[in-house]
Amino acid sequence: MRPVLLVIVTLVFSINLSTAQQGDALHPIVKGFGGVYEIEDAVEIPENKKTKILVDLKEAVTNRMNPDAEPDFSKPIWGLINTARLLNLHGVGGVSKENLEVIVVVHGTAVMSLFEDKTYQDLFQTEFDNPNLPILNALHEAGARVVVCGQSLLARDIQAEQLFEHTEIALSALTTISKRVQEGYVVYSF
Repeated sequence: MRPVLLVIVTLVFSINLSTAQQGDALHPIVKGFGGVYEIEDAVEIPENKKTKILVDLKEAVTNRMNPDAEPDFSKPIWGLINTARLLNLHGVGGVSKENLEVIVVVHGTAVMSLFEDKTYQDLFQTEFDNPNLPILNALHEAGARVVVCGQSLLARDIQAEQLFEHTEIALSALTTISKRVQEGYVVYSF
């Protein structure tokens, strides 16, 4: 009886390990961030066609296991990491970079992720450079647009020159989202 159980347990583990081969993380779209893995026997795979994605980035969460914790200014916000993962998952699934149309709409407390280094250091009284900038640059290089809510900037007295150099300013996050949903964008909220 025990040898049969051992064979069954061995088979179950073999099957599970073969479906998710965890080697090195892949970064097919966003280089260096948001690593993902191929799933060998996956049945739901995106098609390589025009895919419109809008990321609604509204919270400055740096600890996804405890979203209510105070932000750790030495770490990037989880929503940006997950945005990189989202794009890389499409890439691993076979969607080309050219078929991804991505807009990251930033508002609320997530606006702090857009500060250039000096503003970030001064505002948060830290010696750390903004850890979000490398991810923002990688997203930009991957073709994603970063659009910030003008209302959030005004409410926080933030000037455009204090932000990541490739940031575009919208009237508001809310109107940008409603406009883009009408254009066929799928919305992910982080």
